[in-house]
Amino acid sequence: MLHMVEQLLADDPSAHRRRLGVDLRRSREALNLTQQQAADQLEWSLSKLIRIETGAHGVSVSDLRSMIGLYRISDQHRIDALLAAARASRAKAWWSPYRDVVPTPFARYLGYEASAVSFRIFHPFLVPGLLQTAGYAAELLKTLPDERRAQLLLELKRDRQERVFAQPGPSFAFIMGEEGLYRWIGGREVMQRQLAQLAEVAGRAKTKLQILPFSAGAYPGMAGPLVLLRLAENGEEVAFLESVGGDELMHDEQETIDRYAKYFEIMVKKSLSPERSEALLRERIAQLGRAED
Repeated sequence: MLHMVEQLLADDPSAHRRRLGVDLRRSREALNLTQQQAADQLEWSLSKLIRIETGAHGVSVSDLRSMIGLYRISDQHRIDALLAAARASRAKAWWSPYRDVVPTPFARYLGYEASAVSFRIFHPFLVPGLLQTAGYAAELLKTLPDERRAQLLLELKRDRQERVFAQPGPSFAFIMGEEGLYRWIGGREVMQRQLAQLAEVAGRAKTKLQILPFSAGAYPGMAGPLVLLRLAENGEEVAFLESVGGDELMHDEQETIDRYAKYFEIMVKKSLSPERSEALLRERIAQLGRAED
């Protein structure tokens, strides 16, 4: 398992960029250098330094050596680790084979998942993507007119699920609208398998699954799906929203992210407890078992 996790991180250049950026920022701050002072001494634009420190942009080995000299980093083991991270940060991402079918905001979001220590995920009327079975996901993708695109998206979903759940550290909090238990996706057999998987997920360690019932009435998340990630590097949160008008990834908009985090907590309170949610889920599974085609 440890080797698998190490391989996942090795395949995630954006994680290397962010961790490298955090390390370099701390080295600069240890010398009481402002970003502008460091940029001036490196003869760079301020925006270039900021992009490197935030992990938005990779750093070349030659530029990194300049930063190592400016920040007086002399420990050879640390220098070797920084150089290795810089090289890894410029590699291709694991989702590169799917680049043609992945919108830019979602591609950027995927770069954060391997670094997440917590996932908070909500979907108002479907099973959240990370919890969808292959059969359920395939039925949803039948709505696409392009079969090749649908197949690639299905493979991407499978790879993403394997990578996220192979990580031993993160915690997961899922909320789904009660409608997701009743919306008939793919027929009885597909739904039985999907709900059985949800029941299995509900019993996992560090995982909480809650159902937001019809009786909750209006709630803040009715506008659409929401994902909140907390990152390992610096404890910051990232928000990802899906909508008909286009997906949106938020990283630096802290006030907006805080607002969505409050929305999620409101939905937690409006949802059934994990125990009552599991009971409702198993009741629905039993109903499907008794139902006729």
